[in-house]
Amino acid sequence: MKKDYLGAWDQCLRVIKEHVNTQTFKTWFEPIKAVKLTGDILTIEVPNKFFYEWLEENHLQVLRKAIMESLGSSGRLEYRFKVENSKSSMSASIKDESDQEKIGISPEEIQNPFVIPGIKRVKFNPQLNASYLLENYIEGDCNTLARSAGKAIANRPGETAFNPLFIYGDVGLGKTHLAQAIGNETLKNFPNKNVLYVSTEKFTNQLIQSIRNGSVNDFVNFYQLVDVLIVDDIQFLAEKQKTQEIFFNIFNHLKHCGKQIILTSDCAPNEMQGVQDRLLSRFKWGLEADLHRPDLETRIAIMEAKMSKEKIEVPREVSNYICYHVKNNIRELEGVLIQLIAQATLNQREIDMVLAKEVIQRFNSNDNRELTVELIKEMVSEYYGISVEKLGSKTRKQDVALARHLSIYFSKEYTKNSLKSIGKHFGGRDHSTILHSCKTIKDRMDTDTAFKDTVASLEKRMQLSLT
Repeated sequence: MKKDYLGAWDQCLRVIKEHVNTQTFKTWFEPIKAVKLTGDILTIEVPNKFFYEWLEENHLQVLRKAIMESLGSSGRLEYRFKVENSKSSMSASIKDESDQEKIGISPEEIQNPFVIPGIKRVKFNPQLNASYLLENYIEGDCNTLARSAGKAIANRPGETAFNPLFIYGDVGLGKTHLAQAIGNETLKNFPNKNVLYVSTEKFTNQLIQSIRNGSVNDFVNFYQLVDVLIVDDIQFLAEKQKTQEIFFNIFNHLKHCGKQIILTSDCAPNEMQGVQDRLLSRFKWGLEADLHRPDLETRIAIMEAKMSKEKIEVPREVSNYICYHVKNNIRELEGVLIQLIAQATLNQREIDMVLAKEVIQRFNSNDNRELTVELIKEMVSEYYGISVEKLGSKTRKQDVALARHLSIYFSKEYTKNSLKSIGKHFGGRDHSTILHSCKTIKDRMDTDTAFKDTVASLEKRMQLSLT
């Protein structure tokens, strides 16, 4: 009896079920519909072109096996997907990289991963901080290239040679400020553009949720609608293979369609570990712009801009003294200014050189101690009532593991040690373990209010111990 197309595909599905896990089957094979069987050629319909490309790249072998068992060695598989409400065929054996057909997708038809269920938002929310602007991002030798590139992008998003724009540098140098400022400037110039800022951690969490909900297609389609995509802390893609796969396809689609991509990282692409080579090569397609520590003139300009914005009056000699002695980054500069104002207000003292020197001396003392991973380990160990030695052990006891994660998190956030250096302080753990610990803490803080209070309490104890 001649096999019909539904019977042929049912047999394929039985074979596929034996070779993939339940979630993969539900996400990537249940949505497929068999369309027709012509001789030994089975035609199936997939939701969109991305779906086809994902199958070809990740599940081609199991599809070949299924077709062979269902139709024999001469069996072939062809795809059909919707293109602007019509039908278009594509053979599985052909990949045309120059194909420029676009899938017609209405934003209202897909789920927005930024919208809380039950709350309808009509306007596309860019997730930008409105206070981050190019006009209050002070330019200096430390950031001229990155800022100039950002200005050009805001005037012609997706049309410059700076695509992607890869901004990297140490903590506290203004990467997030600049990236979001470019987004805000773009929206000012092009109000109808879809601009979106997202951290790598949020992107990953959204993907995980979409996999659980069986809505990966909606997730991908949503990001493919973005005109300017800003992804912060892209280094946290390390070791996340599934997330890298999805981001790779989104990146390719946006770049192919002339959309703008902006990435930030704490290191250059060639220093990133645990990220696929094909992704790293794409990070290098545009412009790599590094942010340096601000020079004295730039620090003074930043200080004056901050005082003007906050309507703070500080004698020129005092502000210059602060700028001369605080050299590492902008975040520290703002921290010293806040301490100065707090001391003057709470103790009813005049803001003068005497007070400035006291604050700087205290700050420098604190800064030197904060740079010690061992101090952080001691504080966390004391808080949880365990020995410091256990933090470097291999034990996975819950209390020790949590204290270890926290110590690593604080070391990454509040010291200038490299991931490799931090790992050495915790029993020689590698960089991926360090990143995993940081993610564990941040994820729990996002969902556990009591734990977030615990982290804040520990931070306060550290600060108080250094005064």
